[in-house]
Amino acid sequence: MNDPHGLAFYVPGTFLALILGTRIPALWRHPQDRLLRSVCVLLTTSIGVFFSCAVPTMAAVNRLTGVPNAAAPIVYSLLTAFSGANILLIIHWSRGPDEADRAARWARRCTAVTAAVIVAVNVLFLLGDAPVERLTDLDTYYATTPFIREMILLYLLAHTTAGVVGSLLCARWAREVHGGLKAGLALLTLGYLLNLSYDVLKFSAVGARWAHRDWDQLSTRYAAALASLSALVAGLGFVLPLLSQRLAAYWDMWRRFYQLRPLWRELREAMHRSIDLAAGPCTSIEIRVTQLESDIHDGILAVSPHLDARQRERALEEARRGARSADDVVAIADAAALAHAVVVWGRERPADKETGLAGTAGLPGPFRQNHRSVLTLPDHPAGLVRMSRALSSDVVKSFRDAAALEDSRR
Repeated sequence: MNDPHGLAFYVPGTFLALILGTRIPALWRHPQDRLLRSVCVLLTTSIGVFFSCAVPTMAAVNRLTGVPNAAAPIVYSLLTAFSGANILLIIHWSRGPDEADRAARWARRCTAVTAAVIVAVNVLFLLGDAPVERLTDLDTYYATTPFIREMILLYLLAHTTAGVVGSLLCARWAREVHGGLKAGLALLTLGYLLNLSYDVLKFSAVGARWAHRDWDQLSTRYAAALASLSALVAGLGFVLPLLSQRLAAYWDMWRRFYQLRPLWRELREAMHRSIDLAAGPCTSIEIRVTQLESDIHDGILAVSPHLDARQRERALEEARRGARSADDVVAIADAAALAHAVVVWGRERPADKETGLAGTAGLPGPFRQNHRSVLTLPDHPAGLVRMSRALSSDVVKSFRDAAALEDSRR
């Protein structure tokens, strides 16, 4: 805390403010989300802690209020609020929807305890006497002063309690999850442990004063460095799960796009696109996938009158001979029937292609009455992906070649 320009606090505070800025739009859209509110409260209090701890800020507060060390109870109150916000976040984060009521009860208790500690900190400051302004070493300078001493111990105990509880909860929860969330919780656990190291140094410096020794450097120099480092680590811990989730979703959309391309190419001639939503090079992947799936459904609808129930049954029998899963067997049968229908559709006269639907007079009786039951469109994108992958199977190739050979003989 001996940085005269406050950069050791303003820099991590600004970093956390940038993180908060990424969450404000989501909070604006979902104001009732308790977890999101907890994240924003935690980030807000941590920003307040870092900006208020900077020497220029404390000096300005003391000067504006005309009270020596008036910044001290403000800093300690924000530290206590930050400690409570940590516990609140973990309560809401680790509880599922089924435990919402229980989480709300624990959150109310945590809020009440935090508020009581903040009130006590300010009352103790008012009862004490701290006439000499100390911007960097107040904890050790007034370590033996009645009431001010108790105020210092109270905020350190609150901060330590939050660090212990937070690190234990995050470490336990990290064993139950995987991926980006697990990595984020590991960083949060490390951040809490660094906070505990900060508390150990503070307690050591204060205890040394009680023993008439001068270990002030532990509080003014090393503890401050740990505080900045813990904020950066904890901030990354909060951001990492969000970034990994977004990157994973982005990767899944692009993978789905390329996995559906074979099915799109199979049906390309049967598509009648009136609007091209994915025309621009800067079009988002979400719109590209939506356009692709819409085109695929239009193409299937166009060739659906030519889907042959007998072809699908034959494909089912051939697909079952291979050691495939039930989903793959169905996907291969659907893909084979679709590939056959696309070839048959290609023989129709131009007028039928323009309408996209040909008559069903030439179809077998049962299929003519309910031709859509031959190929059921998957409700989930994974079904279309499986069908798209199945187009490369030997069964589908044989049905496509058989339909083409039949066409050449006509």
